[in-house]
Amino acid sequence: MRCYECCMRCLGGVPYCSLVATLLCFSGIALFCGCGHQALTETERLIETYFARNLQDYITLAYIIQYFQYVIYGLASFFFLYCIVLLAEGFYTTSAARQTFGEFRSTMCGRCLSSSFIVMTYVLAVLWLLVFAFSALPVYFFYNMEATCHTIDILTETPASINQLCVDARQYGLLPWNAVPGKACGMTLSNVCKTREYRMTYDLYIAAFAGAGITLLALVHCSLHLAVYQAYLKMLRHRAKNEERGYDLYRRLQRDRGGILCSPYSENNPSDTL
Repeated sequence: MRCYECCMRCLGGVPYCSLVATLLCFSGIALFCGCGHQALTETERLIETYFARNLQDYITLAYIIQYFQYVIYGLASFFFLYCIVLLAEGFYTTSAARQTFGEFRSTMCGRCLSSSFIVMTYVLAVLWLLVFAFSALPVYFFYNMEATCHTIDILTETPASINQLCVDARQYGLLPWNAVPGKACGMTLSNVCKTREYRMTYDLYIAAFAGAGITLLALVHCSLHLAVYQAYLKMLRHRAKNEERGYDLYRRLQRDRGGILCSPYSENNPSDTL
């Protein structure tokens, strides 16, 4: 029975909400960074093969892709450390909430640290909302390309109209306006859509978009969880202070009246009831 109680006490101290948020954040960041990095590499290969013949036409895009890949490395490292810190904060907050006035007394430093994490997580959630919106742009580009290819497949019997259906990478800012050819039309575009590189790049961008959404959900969930626990701790402190004042008032009245006053409280310590 002692072993069972010990196990239940350990399981009761696990911050399940923080654990779920951490797992969501880890999985979302891994999906976004891994798939996004590979999708950028495949995008450069597609542009080089089908939309640009001269190196100078896509050299700027190659530098931008390389820059974003370095940013992905930094994001992966930062969120890996930040999720670990948030999980540790969740363990601390849960222990402080369950034993606020016992062994794990909540201090002013701990409350300031928790408030700082709440603000920081909220700011990260707002910034990551921009990343989430930005990650939808390549999905939109490939969706339009897929829709155009589908239309070409339907109109294969009228080649004159097929050649008028094009996807111009210059319109999306991927290439300069003097790039040659800069666009793919007709059956050439249809053949591009049937390649393995195109299908894999499209799927990778969708996975990266989903990973960004999962990460945003984890950040919002974590910030709300920390804010709720801070409010819960504040309520416990306020309740304990009121009961301590009541005990002090009762002791003074009992002392003034010669110890004949009955206590309206239980004989246990107020901290034990919490």
